[in-house]
Amino acid sequence: MIKYKLICKNCQDSFDSWFASSKEYEKLIKKKLLNCNYCGSKNVIKTLMAPKLMNKYSKMDEMKKIKFNEVEKKIKEYQKFVKENFKFVGKNFAYEARSIHYNKKKNEKGIYGTATKDEVMELKEEGISAEMIPWVKNESN
Repeated sequence: MIKYKLICKNCQDSFDSWFASSKEYEKLIKKKLLNCNYCGSKNVIKTLMAPKLMNKYSKMDEMKKIKFNEVEKKIKEYQKFVKENFKFVGKNFAYEARSIHYNKKKNEKGIYGTATKDEVMELKEEGISAEMIPWVKNESN
């Protein structure tokens, strides 16, 4: 398989396309079977291609991965704190939050669990404090 970057000479739109081989590309061009994704023109040609090289953007991608790993680590720290200090109520979060609020229950621990965005919005409309936080699955188990 080979990937070419193609450009339409009519609208200047560029797009990538995969071919079985360079010969297959040539065959399709000769038969005028390639057309522009945007305007439909058959006036499509290959643009210059270069092998993937390391550049400043590659370093930026690496920096993004590092930042993501830092954020993921911080989220996991928060998760550990929540698990140690709050009671897990699973999918019953909205019910339990209402029960605590309306029955004026004082729990020794707060609660956490799962709720839909709509459920959280409804809780907030009722004056019940609830927040959604990101949760990262622990893949080491």
